[in-house]
Amino acid sequence: MANDAKSESKNGPKDKDEIALELMKFIAVTTGYGKGGAGAGFGGKTARSAEEYADSLLQLFERCRTIIGK
Repeated sequence: MANDAKSESKNGPKDKDEIALELMKFIAVTTGYGKGGAGAGFGGKTARSAEEYADSLLQLFERCRTIIGK
């Protein structure tokens, strides 16, 4: 049976972008990065828009790529 690109990518070494993406997802999920606080109470932070959230995730991904590249 010949190995296809999917199985090689899944089982073989990952490239730096894939590693940076996995790191970004881990940080974002475990910390709630970029979501902003829920506005409960006096003067709480308002929820961020979808565009702001996407921008913060892209910035986090670029930071992860920089760290992985070193």
